[in-house]
Amino acid sequence: MRRRDFNRLALGAGFGSIVSRPALAQMSTEEVPSTPASTASQTVTVKNSPRTYNQVTAPRKYQAGKKRFSVYWTWSYPWESNRDLSKIDNRFSTMTEVRRTAWPSYEGPEWSERMFLQGIAGTLELFHLSIVRFQNVIDEVTGHPVMDYQRVDQAGQGLLLDDRVLADTDTLMVFGLDHLAMEQKAEPEEIEAIQKFLTREGTCLIVGPHHDVGASDDLSQRQMEYAHHGDPLVPRQQRFTGYGRSLMKGLGIPVENRWGLHPASVAGTKQIAPLTAMKDLDTRGWLNGVTTFNFHPHLPHYAVTTDDTKAIKVLARQSIDMSRPHPFTEAGNREFNCFLWMPPSGSRAGDILVADSTIFTTLFGSSESLNRFWRNLATV
Repeated sequence: MRRRDFNRLALGAGFGSIVSRPALAQMSTEEVPSTPASTASQTVTVKNSPRTYNQVTAPRKYQAGKKRFSVYWTWSYPWESNRDLSKIDNRFSTMTEVRRTAWPSYEGPEWSERMFLQGIAGTLELFHLSIVRFQNVIDEVTGHPVMDYQRVDQAGQGLLLDDRVLADTDTLMVFGLDHLAMEQKAEPEEIEAIQKFLTREGTCLIVGPHHDVGASDDLSQRQMEYAHHGDPLVPRQQRFTGYGRSLMKGLGIPVENRWGLHPASVAGTKQIAPLTAMKDLDTRGWLNGVTTFNFHPHLPHYAVTTDDTKAIKVLARQSIDMSRPHPFTEAGNREFNCFLWMPPSGSRAGDILVADSTIFTTLFGSSESLNRFWRNLATV
């Protein structure tokens, strides 16, 4: 059975709200009741279908101009969900913590212990549910379902990035949400497989390492960072992603994910401020018609670690909320890099993009601008 069938079942079972309005896994309480003013209707028409668990995915046949997308979550689901809850840092929130912080938003029967996992596993499932809208948009454009893979799944079954994933994939999305403490890393054979994948015309790798909050040993600096992003569900130290960092290093992607920065909003609203887009560098048109991504309280700055401007292009920056001090802004910065592009080069025929994984979820809302960005990825 296809992953989208599971998504449809989940929606039919009462989880439709996860794609119809912002949800609250690791959201600041000040964002709880709000929806961006420009958010489009999030209604999704779905049908119930039966679910099987140990399914083997049928390969998607190549069709010219119809890109096949695959999402790869870099975590070990058991290792993340079995974290010691007495540990304050470097773990996801439990659903119980989410419910307490966001009360009463998760007090409906669909979120009860009879229907939904209450520990860290429940929060991980929120991420899976949050990409349903993205999957549906891409399915509509391409005619292909978006496959949803995990490095280690709920049953402890591991899946390296190899031809099982890559053979019927044109756009690979690596969502870097594994904590550094979980010691995930890209194996040499995976790096080799992705290098081979990128020699194919029309391929694209999207790497999305998440934030790096509290990297300093200075506890006062950690507290400053925490006060800046304002999310009570994110601890003073939450560092992502060992897998994504090792993958970028192995592929020669000169980027480091740093900080967890609170984006600026439009004055008088809780709508994220427009992007600063470098349209002269965007010769492929990735950002055609795109003015904003979606709001997230703590986004990474993608620091470029090379002076070679031909190797990688910063296509968009996001302005920072200056009302809350942060070491990055105290150093004179007012924006952070949020969307980067490495055009084809040498034997690499495929594109490489760097963008945060939350841009593809609806945990923090969606909009026509975001839908346009998703469609661009499928068509340019």
